[in-house]
Amino acid sequence: MRCPFCGNIETQVKDSRPAEEHVSIRRRRFCPACGGRFTTYERVQLRDLVVVKTNGRREDFDRDKLERSIRIALQKRPVEPDRIEQMISGIVRRLESMGDTDIPSKTVGEIVMESLARIDTVAYVRFASVYKNFQAADDFDKFVSELRPDAATGTTTGAEKPGA
Repeated sequence: MRCPFCGNIETQVKDSRPAEEHVSIRRRRFCPACGGRFTTYERVQLRDLVVVKTNGRREDFDRDKLERSIRIALQKRPVEPDRIEQMISGIVRRLESMGDTDIPSKTVGEIVMESLARIDTVAYVRFASVYKNFQAADDFDKFVSELRPDAATGTTTGAEKPGA
């Protein structure tokens, strides 16, 4: 593993342990050339996935890109980091087990939205606003009203104040 500080390729593993509920291995590394310490994670990759965009363009699946978009949606939300890692690993496993190496971007987006909806509604709406390309406040209003079917019938769920 190349040292991220000096570029030396002769780094040493100082400690290895399971991470993410035994889904990956966390390795603490040391560079004898510069004395730098860094951490790497090793994960099983069942197959190389390719994401097929709506315009037909293809790009290699990037777990880090998926993680960044999920973390942005969950920013400042009360969700434990371990729970986020479990969700990301679950999404990747689900994509890898689909049986095909070409995954439509729409499928990836739908799976992420489904996962976010289970753990945090605000993050779900945030992600959906980018994924569905909301252009105006009305888009948010329509989407959120679909989350609350009682609002369409005029009945209250007890959370709203009468006359508000």
